[in-house]
Amino acid sequence: MIRFDNVSKNYGHQQDALRNVTFSVEQGEFIFLTGHSGAGKSTLLRLVALMDHASRGEVLVDGRNLERIPRREIPYYRRRIGFIFQEHRLLPDRSVFDNVALPLVVAGHRSSETQKRVRAALDKVGLLNRETASPRSLSTGEQQRIGIARAVVNRPQILLADEPTGNLDPTLSLEILKLFGQFNDVGVTVLIATHDLELICHLHHRQIALARGKLVDNNALAG
Repeated sequence: MIRFDNVSKNYGHQQDALRNVTFSVEQGEFIFLTGHSGAGKSTLLRLVALMDHASRGEVLVDGRNLERIPRREIPYYRRRIGFIFQEHRLLPDRSVFDNVALPLVVAGHRSSETQKRVRAALDKVGLLNRETASPRSLSTGEQQRIGIARAVVNRPQILLADEPTGNLDPTLSLEILKLFGQFNDVGVTVLIATHDLELICHLHHRQIALARGKLVDNNALAG
């Protein structure tokens, strides 16, 4: 489903953020991207989401070279992708419901369909009773769950998460990772960037390990 073929990414400084990275991810896989800060994990996720473009090599999703997608088609491609950020990026002046609904509003869904999908997503993350709340009134863990609900409300085929448990305690972190597992159970391809090896040892999923932009392990199992 996802393939990197000798991919490098340079942001204009001496060292590449990614260097000659090659790997593939099958549809429905659950993958941990591991490595210390600066290893290239975030860059890799951004390339899949077409938030950045490779400097060299090819990134393919379902056999399609992302560099060949016309600019006008990029928003449609991104509807297949759910992206969860460590810092949530919730709109503080909007309710929980409105934050989760935003991708559907942008995509032009009818109000009835939007309400149905938003409430289903909030129910999935256990926060249906907070739909009228302000994000400011939520705990850090609840804010992260709202970010997940927003990412999955469009029913994406691929779910990307960049250090989604970085601000959470170990118990909440494990709950969040198990929530990702529930989406994976229904066929969503999941890639999670994390440096917390102690946490992911509880979940037996494949690891892709990076160090200074280079792939150092492609087949290790967490745990």
